[in-house]
Amino acid sequence: MSENHIIKTLQIRPFLYLILSEFFSQFSMNIFNFILLIVVFAIARSNSAVSGVVIAFTFPTIIFGILAGVLVDRWNKKNVLFSTNFLRALMVIPLFFLHGEILTIYLVTFGVSVLTQFFIPAETPMIPVLVKRKYLLSANAIFGVIMYASIFLAYALSGPILVLLGTQNVFILITVFFLVAAFFASIIKIKKKDVLKKQMVIDKIGPSFSQEIKGLFSLISKTKSLSNALFSLTIAQVLIFVIAVIGPGYAQTILKIKVEDFPLFFVTPAVMGLTLGAIVLGNFLYKKSKSHLTKIGLVVLGFAILLLPYGAKLESREFVQFINFYLPFFLQINILHIMIVLAFIIGFATAFVFIPANTILQEETSDESRGKIYGLLNSMVGILSFVPVLLVGGLADVIGVKAVITGIGIIVLLIAAIRIFITDRD
Repeated sequence: MSENHIIKTLQIRPFLYLILSEFFSQFSMNIFNFILLIVVFAIARSNSAVSGVVIAFTFPTIIFGILAGVLVDRWNKKNVLFSTNFLRALMVIPLFFLHGEILTIYLVTFGVSVLTQFFIPAETPMIPVLVKRKYLLSANAIFGVIMYASIFLAYALSGPILVLLGTQNVFILITVFFLVAAFFASIIKIKKKDVLKKQMVIDKIGPSFSQEIKGLFSLISKTKSLSNALFSLTIAQVLIFVIAVIGPGYAQTILKIKVEDFPLFFVTPAVMGLTLGAIVLGNFLYKKSKSHLTKIGLVVLGFAILLLPYGAKLESREFVQFINFYLPFFLQINILHIMIVLAFIIGFATAFVFIPANTILQEETSDESRGKIYGLLNSMVGILSFVPVLLVGGLADVIGVKAVITGIGIIVLLIAAIRIFITDRD
């Protein structure tokens, strides 16, 4: 029965181990990133020094993304998951003792990021190997919730964990979590026929790197659903970086709340919305057109972002004031409540983009090409987010946070309109 789809998917033991490995790995990686931003700023008291961490982390994405995808497609992806988590654990160890040295932090960040480029094209492409096609959408729903929840949890908890444990102990915790992720990756069981099939591909004299890249772009250009899904996933992930950058300014100038409170009031409802979206997709909409679901997600996402800066105007409307008149003070609708609702909708809409688009990528590719697709996706996110992340803060200072968020919402709606009326017209 449809209502049991997510439960049935979680009962697939190898997939459950993959999910547990993903959670510990993603949480470790993201808390590592957020902690380093705090630590470097505390050492140098310089935004330029913090930018150095961002560059050290994003540069390998641009350089190694596609190359890593090509290589991972030639290797056993389970072994790649184990090795990358284990090696990242070892890579963090120098920070136990040298966390006050900025050059060491840059080098470790760069090294961890290089290893992560190999981890990414091995992780999500494992799903179709472990899960039957009919459970793919549900599997991606679960995977998406765990991934975004781990990112948001790391974002929200990085500050409190640093205060509670201290810098050295935080890096010890990160190392332990990477090792736990490696353990769960090591116990994933893959059917022997899949291992033998992979070995046969490895044993053959395969195409050169350039031929594989040409084949990849040929596949994308010939398969419209694949190119659309790839583009939609890129947009969804770039938006996360942009919102993370603009979030503190939005909290201070529009919501009038402390920056530290923003993760609680924005991230928590967003994760709840994402979870509900995943449940709806995984249990009830798994037979619907994934392309149509993605377009719905983009439209709703665009409108929700567009409305974010205008909560004060809605709060001042007569019908809202009329409702507030009959409500006790602590329940009265204000700009913060409106933002919480919009954050929930943003999370819900993100699920409609991320989950069907990931499923399309997995359905339209083979195990021999999936790593390259996700390697390309990783590179695209790195390249396309680099300039917006650098520009959005400066733009907000010049033209205001409200104008920047409005512009982001309009751009997402334009992308949705292009998908609906131009690229998918036929």
